[in-house]
Amino acid sequence: MKPPSADRATLPHGVYVAAITPRRQADAALDLAAALELLDFLSEQPVRGIALFGSTGEFVHFGLEERRHLLRLALKRSRVPVAVNVSHSCLDGAVSLAREAASGGAAALLLMPPYFFQYEQEEVAEFYRQFRAKANDGPPLLLYNVPFFTNPLAPATAAELMSCGIAAGIKDSSGDFEYYRELRSLRADAPLHFLAGNDRIFVPLREGGAAGVVSGVACAVPELLVALDRAIVSGRQESKTRLEARLQEFLHAIAPFPVPIGIKEALAERGVKTGPHAVPLGKTASRRLAEFREWFHGWLPEVRREAALA
Repeated sequence: MKPPSADRATLPHGVYVAAITPRRQADAALDLAAALELLDFLSEQPVRGIALFGSTGEFVHFGLEERRHLLRLALKRSRVPVAVNVSHSCLDGAVSLAREAASGGAAALLLMPPYFFQYEQEEVAEFYRQFRAKANDGPPLLLYNVPFFTNPLAPATAAELMSCGIAAGIKDSSGDFEYYRELRSLRADAPLHFLAGNDRIFVPLREGGAAGVVSGVACAVPELLVALDRAIVSGRQESKTRLEARLQEFLHAIAPFPVPIGIKEALAERGVKTGPHAVPLGKTASRRLAEFREWFHGWLPEVRREAALA
């Protein structure tokens, strides 16, 4: 069976927040109360939607039932559309999450290629085919290319999966503009719904035709990404240049830390509960983190002011 066609107007676009997943202090399990508070915080921002359990959301640290439980609650709680990363180390796990997300009314599904073990592109493509066959009546599927953490999704494979209707689009976190250029060339005769998944090259991708971004930075500073996106779309060059510089400042500041430590620390500075990090930091990283918190405390008010004026 061919999956239902997706209306491009309803696919994720603009600024979607790649949300962190708070953890409890006592036992490091998923903190449901804090996660729902985070959803409230993000829903109050002028973002287009929220993406749950991506790499920024550290989905690999949580069990299948924990993820299903939060999905059920989050899809009822959020006041903006929610896309759900249903990636799992096995096909059946991904299908189970997809069915939960579909039953709760998710706006879209994100799915990485199978991860940890290495697979050829033929197996990657078959994985997506079988997933869509088993989760055929669910929300539109967006491919999720994140080669830092899993098997790469070659542009030719992605184009094939979109051409045959298995996927409605792609979120690419490679940070490689050439990936977009090649995929756009392969889809020259058909629409390409492309979401930036790497904040570093969001601006050139958006100017080049990307539909939007799924942004980890937007979890910490949603005002910045929303204002930057508006400046790009409206062609306000001065505002775009100034706000992009601010984005790069933040990315430079969090670069010394593993994803998503800088995002979580920035949120904590804003009074949002995030819980402990999955892995303890050494002395050097802890010192740098203290310096980052002090820097962010002074940086944020200026950025929020500039975003409000843009």
